[in-house]
Amino acid sequence: MLHKYLLLPLLASYGAAVTISVAKSGGNATSGLQYGAMEEEINHCGEGGLYAELIRNRAFQGSPKFPSSLDAWSGVGDSSLSLKNLTDPLSTALPTSINVKGTGTTGLTNAGFWGIDVRPQKYTGSFYVKGSYSGSFTASLLSSSGEVLATTKIASKSVADDWVQHDFVLTPKAKASDTKNTFSLTFDGSSASNGSLDFNLISLFPPTWNDRPNGMRKDLMQAMADMGPKFLRFPGGNNLEGDSIDGRWKWNETIGPLTDRPGRATTWQYQETLGLGLVEYMEWCDDLGMEPILAVWAGLALNGEVVPEADLDFYVQDALNEIEFLTGSVDTEYGALRAKVGHPEPWTIRYVEVGNEDMLSSGLASYESYRFSAFYEAITAKYPDIQVLASTIDITIPGNAGGDYHLYDVPDNFVSKFHMFDSYTSEHPILLGEIAVTESNNGVGIDWSNTHFGLYPWWIGSIAEAVFLLGAERNADAIIGTTYAPFLMNLDSYQWSPTILSFNSDPDQTARSTSWHLYTLFNHNLMTNTLPSTSSDDFGPLYYATGLNSKTNSHIFKAAVYNSTSDVPVSLTFEGVGRGTKADLTILTAPDPFSVNEVGGTNIVNSKTTQIKAGKKGEFSFKLPNLSIAVLTTS
Repeated sequence: MLHKYLLLPLLASYGAAVTISVAKSGGNATSGLQYGAMEEEINHCGEGGLYAELIRNRAFQGSPKFPSSLDAWSGVGDSSLSLKNLTDPLSTALPTSINVKGTGTTGLTNAGFWGIDVRPQKYTGSFYVKGSYSGSFTASLLSSSGEVLATTKIASKSVADDWVQHDFVLTPKAKASDTKNTFSLTFDGSSASNGSLDFNLISLFPPTWNDRPNGMRKDLMQAMADMGPKFLRFPGGNNLEGDSIDGRWKWNETIGPLTDRPGRATTWQYQETLGLGLVEYMEWCDDLGMEPILAVWAGLALNGEVVPEADLDFYVQDALNEIEFLTGSVDTEYGALRAKVGHPEPWTIRYVEVGNEDMLSSGLASYESYRFSAFYEAITAKYPDIQVLASTIDITIPGNAGGDYHLYDVPDNFVSKFHMFDSYTSEHPILLGEIAVTESNNGVGIDWSNTHFGLYPWWIGSIAEAVFLLGAERNADAIIGTTYAPFLMNLDSYQWSPTILSFNSDPDQTARSTSWHLYTLFNHNLMTNTLPSTSSDDFGPLYYATGLNSKTNSHIFKAAVYNSTSDVPVSLTFEGVGRGTKADLTILTAPDPFSVNEVGGTNIVNSKTTQIKAGKKGEFSFKLPNLSIAVLTTS
């Protein structure tokens, strides 16, 4: 059955060991960024995922593409719900509110993002209401059978002629049996003027990572923290571009109070609130110690619209304003704005990518002709220390700019690209901004007309990714870093798979994929310098990279075995490392090539670490199984 998953020629069984000798000098310093993360508002990875808000459609935001609706809302009992665009809305950004009318117990219920996780912890909520009412509100979390899991009363401060915010806390005493739970907000309709009240921006948050208000979901942040990403590329790929020029991601609409964020239509078939905005991205970087790689809009929309050269200056200046917002002192116009929204201290931005995949959507000609150069020259002139990146390597890259390379393919083709970066130089460094094995070996390659990719990363795909990444690590002076993409997927609503983390509304069921284990192992064993190696054997089925961590003075050997008929014996020496030196050898394996880590399932990746000693000639001797990933680090 090997032919179903291994299409590269099979090699003979091993007898003699693969002998590898690593020099003590002659390599190159690595970029230092290594393995990172990417945010793309796809698969509800932000809304309904990483962004911890539990209420779906909390402010009834809409657009021509996705008009305002009652999605996820229903009335309590005989309550009547209707959307209103009042003459005095909550804000110009949030013009649509909901009118709730009834007699007796009146209110509305929200189903959350396909369920609400309820457990003994503090949930903080708020809502805005308009209308004369002197009674009290009741906020509750309810099970699917109607059991009250938590409830609290909120004294009304509601008045007829103004919007008033009300805050509350819910603290369940026990964990619900499942996440088929809802949130309800009720009042006495008989005591309200005309039997109705208007509501907007109804919000509920569980505890968040680092207890940040408007923060992130803890289990997903923990999974990323454990992986140890070194950078974050944001605000994603296609979502940055938007379906049209006007539909682009506008940084200035994502900052400040939630009442000032109008939301927007994503390119992934739903409306987003923009609660996860520019400042939240930077706080995410702060919380996980990641280097920000900021993407700025470059004049191309997914529908093929391109900003003419004569009109591009506005968008170039907008990008400069965004960078000033993030990095400028409080004496600058936009640095002062950053301070106003709660961040007086500037951030540091060392990397800016211009656009996303500008070789697509008929954008390449204008990108090479005038769009990239306009942004590159303006950013470099004002911020000479920023490394500007093109969103493709399919153009002649000017000056000291870098490029971004994306690869989605089948396992064999990933392996065949092991030597891809051997001829690249650090003059034009490359970011591997989106990398993933998405489809099984088929003898052809990826078929973009067939979107039935794998639901989860699977083991042989992760092995192939490891081989490709090892080729990049061997040339790490020219490679800024790499990230699996897309990064997150909500199994209850997704448009793309696989992703490195998959989840639903139950944090206990989040799946750390096979590729997550690859990235985690490589990320926690970073090389600051590559070291050249020699061997009498060609690469394949054993692929490897060798180097040094100068901070720990540890020699490092990273390897993967793809398409071997037997275990591969290795005899490894590092120049200057003598007899008796200890090393830790970690080997990752899985039950079979198609093993996956599923949401709600158990981890199938076996990680085994053993300590070995160098022999009398300083050699480390060990065997690596077929379809394994390994890292050896000297003490």
